This record gives sequence, structure tokens and C-alpha cells, in this order.
Amino acid sequence: MNKTTITRAGCLAMALGLAGCASGPGGGSIYVPMGGDDRSSAPEPPRTAEPQEESEPRVWRKSEQPEVSEPEAPATRSPSYRESGDELPAAAVSLIRDADQRLAQGDSAGAVARLERAQRIAPRSSEVYFKLAEAYVSGDNLGAAEQFTLKGLSLAGNDSRMQRSGWLLLADIRRARGNVAGADQAEARAGAL
Repeated sequence: MNKTTITRAGCLAMALGLAGCASGPGGGSIYVPMGGDDRSSAPEPPRTAEPQEESEPRVWRKSEQPEVSEPEAPATRSPSYRESGDELPAAAVSLIRDADQRLAQGDSAGAVARLERAQRIAPRSSEVYFKLAEAYVSGDNLGAAEQFTLKGLSLAGNDSRMQRSGWLLLADIRRARGNVAGADQAEARAGAL
């Protein structure tokens, strides 16, 4: 047999196979004529207005469910730093004291290392962030100092003493960076507290 004859026979067999698949298992067409012929009519769509049987429970949408007030469970969590005041873990307090001593000796890199450890112990303490900012100021890294001060201010919560010291620290940092307008705004925020 010739190569082209085999190719044509294969294409013909494939076309016939696809044609057989397209007609479906019933052999009939999926075309439904409009009106006229009663024996081939489309099935009716399912009706949703009929009442459901008692054996099936009704599925409620979340928006349709009645509001149920649940009794409040007693709080078993420990208070956050904002709620418990300035209570820091003893390890963080020790690291802050060590960092203060290193800053007094002029070792800003050692102070930053100690304060970063304190930050990992107490990541929600604004005091740690303010101390980190002071250490970066002494190391002449004013950009990082400003960022840590802003983070400390975001964590100060309702503690007006911490907020005031943070705003004043931010004013000093911004003034050292040449941002006089930003420094004035920070001092105004500190004065408003």
C-alpha cells in the first residue's frame, strides 16, 4: 500500500469516529425545533418554587440565618504590652540596660546588637524601638533611626508619655536630617499630648 493511501484511510477513520461521538449515545440530534413537533421537545427546567420534602433539611444562606447570640467566653489570653503597661520581660530589660551601658561607652554597634535581641523578645514594645532609634542616631544612621521611631510610635498606643518622648525623638532626628518642617510637625504633635 501506498503511504498516501494509508494517510487518507487514517484521516477517514478519524473523521468517522468523531462523527459518531458527536451524535451522542442516543443517536439523535441535540437540535430541538421550535414548536410544531410534539414528540421531540426539550425537557423542562427544574422548578425551585415547589416545597421541599421534610426529609431534606433546608440549606440556609449565611445572610438568611437567624442571629444567635453566643455567650461570651472568659478571656484566657495574656494582656498585650499596651494593656499591661511598660512590663517587659526580664531578659529584654537586661538587654536594654546592657545596650545603655554600651551607648555610654560609645559602642553603638554593640548597643544595636543587644537591642535587636530585645526586639525579638518583645516585638510589641515601643520602648525597645525608641532605644533602637537612639542607638542608630549615635551610629549616625538617621534613616534607620527615623523608621524605628515611627514603628515605636505606632506601638505606643494610649501611653501619652511614650508618645511624647517618641515625637520629640522624631523631631530631633528629622532636624538632624535637615527636615525642619517635619521636625516642627513632630514637636507640635508632642506638644499636643
